[in-house]
Amino acid sequence: MAPTLNVTHVGTATAILEINGVNFLTDPFFSPAGTEWDLGRAVLRVEDDPALRLDQLPVIDAVLLSHEDHPDNLDELGRQLLDGRRVFTTVDGAKNLAPRPAVHGMKPWEEITLSIAGQPFKIIATPTQHVPGDECTGFLVTAENFGKGRDGLPNAIYFTGDTVYIEELNAIADRYHVCAAVMNLGNAHAPTTEDPNGPRMQITMGGKDGARLFRALKADVLVPMHYESWGHFTQFGEALRQAFEDDGIIDKVRWLKGGEKVAVL
Repeated sequence: MAPTLNVTHVGTATAILEINGVNFLTDPFFSPAGTEWDLGRAVLRVEDDPALRLDQLPVIDAVLLSHEDHPDNLDELGRQLLDGRRVFTTVDGAKNLAPRPAVHGMKPWEEITLSIAGQPFKIIATPTQHVPGDECTGFLVTAENFGKGRDGLPNAIYFTGDTVYIEELNAIADRYHVCAAVMNLGNAHAPTTEDPNGPRMQITMGGKDGARLFRALKADVLVPMHYESWGHFTQFGEALRQAFEDDGIIDKVRWLKGGEKVAVL
């Protein structure tokens, strides 16, 4: 049987992925609108409040942290959720978050099998290309009881983390049947130098790239997020919807509503 998936979007890359009744939280961020971080080459400012506060969350069983060194993916409030929980992240991220014995640093394609909330899961780290020189990871979540899908491959749920489209991700389709792909989009750009007016590089996918990856994955459902609330994003909801319509995959998209549980699978 295929897994069940309910997604509750909190904001940006933060969502509760309820998989077979177990709550995974992606990239914990809970700062209120107007909060700023000066990163030197850029100032990040969030424009929207999170849909849920920390005290409104259900019990969180594990955290999928794509990277710990960018405050829009892990802020000061979000760090409070890491203590005493299973956390999966990058190798450098695990070192920076030490000493937390339940934090697992993972290299691309590394696998960890363990029990979360009494259920066995396998977590696989996936490659990304985000900000040069900084580590980042995506994740596949699977388990024996997820069953088989296309071509007899194991069913899995995929969270991209922050990444542009890279062909290495096409290999996922050779190993797993992706039932749902939760994608960080927004076509985010960042300065390449200390000059805020200098050239900018793409650091997350836009709708066209997201559709391309979705097709390469041969996935069943696309769940977009990470396309609002920040000035370094360049593609928001209306343009994203148009990109999916132009590509002919709009009927495969499940849109999220802040703070509301959306049944995806």
